[in-house]
Parts: sequence; structure tokens; C-alpha cells
Amino acid sequence: MKNVLYALIIIMIVLVIIFLRKALQPANQSLEHKQVTPPSHPVILLMIDSLMNEPLQKAVKEGRAPAFKFLMEHGHYYPNVISSYPTMSVTIDSTLLTGTYSDKHQVPGLVWFDETQKRLVNYGSARAEVFKLGIKNVMEYILYCLNHSHLSNDVETIHEALDKIGLQSASINALVYRGNEKMILRPPKALSKLNLMPKFQVQTPFLFSYGALAQYHPKNNQNNQPWKAFGFNDKFTAEELKYFIQNRKLPSFTIAYFPDLDKNVHKEGPIHPINGIEKVDKELQEILNVYGSWDKALKDAVWIVMGDSGQAEVGKDKNRSLVELRSILDSYKIHDVKEPVKEDDQIVLGLNERMAFIYNLDQNITIEEIVKHLKQDERIQIIAWKNGTNVNAVAGGKNGVFTFRPDGEYTDEYDQSWFLNGEYSILDLSINEKLVGYGVYPDVLARLHSSLHSHSGNYIIVDAKPGFEFVSEGTPTHPGGAAHGSIHKQDSLVPMIVTGTSTKPEHMRIVDLKPWILHLLRQGTDKQNNIVEKRFD
Repeated sequence: MKNVLYALIIIMIVLVIIFLRKALQPANQSLEHKQVTPPSHPVILLMIDSLMNEPLQKAVKEGRAPAFKFLMEHGHYYPNVISSYPTMSVTIDSTLLTGTYSDKHQVPGLVWFDETQKRLVNYGSARAEVFKLGIKNVMEYILYCLNHSHLSNDVETIHEALDKIGLQSASINALVYRGNEKMILRPPKALSKLNLMPKFQVQTPFLFSYGALAQYHPKNNQNNQPWKAFGFNDKFTAEELKYFIQNRKLPSFTIAYFPDLDKNVHKEGPIHPINGIEKVDKELQEILNVYGSWDKALKDAVWIVMGDSGQAEVGKDKNRSLVELRSILDSYKIHDVKEPVKEDDQIVLGLNERMAFIYNLDQNITIEEIVKHLKQDERIQIIAWKNGTNVNAVAGGKNGVFTFRPDGEYTDEYDQSWFLNGEYSILDLSINEKLVGYGVYPDVLARLHSSLHSHSGNYIIVDAKPGFEFVSEGTPTHPGGAAHGSIHKQDSLVPMIVTGTSTKPEHMRIVDLKPWILHLLRQGTDKQNNIVEKRFD
């Protein structure tokens, strides 16, 4: 009986794939009608999901990453660039493109609760959770809302800033991409008939490639099939970028997103994802080969190759490593993700792997009461919430409270000033004559403060220790592998390789990359740049 069921499931999957393959004809675009102004020295940013320093160094040492080695030897290598928080791709990409943390760009995480709409927002965390929330809802969030209603209009993306000064840009498979060009994302006929995806008018950079929904390379169809994540894979990204270069259509700035390594790290753990790095390196080799020689590639463009977040190991013992927040908070009425938020729901959970938002909907329950339950679990490294203008932080299994807010007498290495009071050790801070030093939680004050001011609501942030991740109904789990999301340095530090310039960002944080990239592209063009040049030279 079991074998029959397996056979039936396989047949159904095959039928769905065949059906979708016929229905998902790619939205091909023509480069011929795009009048690209040839830049003198374009900037190409390759974002490699979950690229980390230690396995990258290992792959290079073993001779399995010649392209990475070449770039490192002919450029500058920065092993510890600080990501944003939570360390989830949509929030990180929003920080990269806007040069702000989430209190300004307002994309809180992969999963969060929209208080104004009374809806749990999920940009696509795991299949089970997506099905429970509704495929149509998730597709609307990721294809439209993320860039056009959630990403704040009060911040400006790199693409928008470049357009203002007459420079063109491109985005290949980046989830956050907002620009000034208007385009219609049309659903495949089958999805339209099933009412799973309406058409959306989106704002894109000058050149916009987005998996099966928007591509330029006419022979890239083999890489955008359903079983290849509809084009959201490394090969598709590489082929699109190569096509731009081969056809001399490379704009001033291009961001290209390589997602495949992330899956490898989630499965194998953070220490030895060498096979995944080797596969990415082969794509990098092909891209560099388009120039005829690798030396010419470095001469013709500025290359920035970097990761977006790290990952921390998750223990193999599910009973220990998977932190069930529903069990910890079982005395409350917790929202069921399959249902709309109800009037008697007291708590909504927004889980981002090793970080979570816990929303208190009941005015009769205090945040402090919920915190007492959470503090009993020593697997939770940080519990934080707003208290007026202050942020309070405690640690699971520990006594004491730490309080902080901006604009005080203490200063950190990023020229940020803070009021501090209480147990510094909760956030692993060191204080030396009013100077703040960070330990295992890089830039924790700014990143934690921004996350607690990223959207409206009465909520708590919880962060798991390395070795653990938060789980609930339908959320992804990675026992024996790795996960990210937390503020710990294992999740937060990423390597970056830069060639073609001796300048560098003001600080080694992703939030500082935007002004540096704009400097690289507009140096010497206006009076404002004269100030910027002094900062970066």
C-alpha cells in the first residue's frame, strides 16, 4: 500500500511539472531595444547567499575555488563584514540597496505580522507554511508588496539614486530591486486561470531579470524550469550576466544574486560546504572567461563578491535543538497560521529561523509577563522589547536587565552614541572610558534597536543561541545542518572581495555599502562627491 501511495505521489508530481512546464513560458525581453550607455568602469556586485569566510578559505587552500582565489589575490579581502538584522535575505538586501537598517527601510524580516492589515506576512519561508498561508498571498507578498508597499518610500534604493544622476543599473534575481522603470509582471496563463497570480505593475532598474518571469538570454529557458526553482538558481543568474557582457549591454551597476550555496549550507552545516563553493566558483570562472582573460575582466570593471549572511550549526537532536515557542507559551491562545487572526488570539509568532518576533495582541497581558516564560529557556540568548524610548534586553536562564537607547554619553566604533544601563554582559559589551566594544554580537545596539522599530506593534524579539533554531507549525527545520536569522557573529559576519579600487566603505558593514558604491560610480561628477571622496580615499 505504501509503495502504491508513493507511486501515485510521483505520478502527480510529474503531471504537475509537465503542466507547469508548458504553462510557464518565460517572459523573454530583448536587449536590442535597450539603449545602454557604455560605462567607463562598471561596478558588478555578486551576492552569494550564505558565503562564509572559513569554508571559503578552506576551498581556496584545497585548490577547489580558482576564481575566488584569483579575485582574492588581485584585490582586497575583508573576512568580517557585518550583515543587517535579522540575518534573512529580504532584510539584508533591503539594507544593501537603501543603506539603512530596518527602522528606516521597514522590511522587518522574512516573516512578520502586519498590524495594520492584521495579516502574517511571509515572503516564502517553507513549503508547508506557504501552503497554510495560501500560495496566492505569498506570491503577492514576494512579487509585489515587498518592493512596492513594504519597502519604505522614504528611502531610496541604489537603482533609484543612480537613475537620478543619469546612470543605468541592472538586477538579476535579486528579491529587492525597486527602480524607476515601469514593467508589467504577467502571470503564466495557467496560474492566471487558477487565480494564483494576478499581473503586477512593478518598478524595476533599467535592466531587470527575475527568473522565469523576466529574462533576456533567449537560450536560458533550460535553467528556468519548475524543478530548477523557476530560474532562481546560480546557472540562470550567471547566464543572464554573461549575456549582458557578451552583448556589451552591461550598465553602470549590476547586482546579481546567486542562491544555491544557501541550500548546501542549510543541509551540510556551516563548516564544510566546500562542494557548494566549488559549484559557485565554476559559475564565476565562466563569467570571467567571457572577457577573454581574467586580467581583462578585472581591468574592465570593479568586482564586489560577497556573502549576505553566515549560518550557525543546528544540533542533530531535534528534541533539544528545535525550540518550540508554542510549547513555551502554551498558556496563551496562539494564532493558527492556517486561519486569519481572530479576536481571541493573544499571540502571533513570526519565525525567522534563529530569530523570532512574538506579537502580544492582548492588552490585558504585559510584555513582561510573556518575557518571564521565555527567560526560563536557556537556549534563548537574547530577549528584547521596547519600553517607552528604551530597549530592554534579558537573556534566557540569566538574571539581570540591560537597558539602552540612542543619543547618550557612550560611543561605539561606528560613531553611534548610546545611553546604557544595567548588565552589559547580556549583549556581550565591553566598556572602556565611555567607549563601547562589541563581542559575539556585532553592532548589536544599532541592529537590535532598528529591528524593534522596524514596524508597528507590541512585540518581543527572541534570538537563539548557536546550535538552536525556533520552530512552529510548518516552519523550516535544519537539525544536523545550519540556519541563520540571529544577531550572533556566526550568522552575522560575511566575507567580501573587492577588485579594481583601493577605496573601501567607511565601516565594514553592509549598511555602509550603498554610499561607497555610489561614490565608485559618480566620483568626480559633482560637488557632493568631493566630500564623499575624502571619506573613502
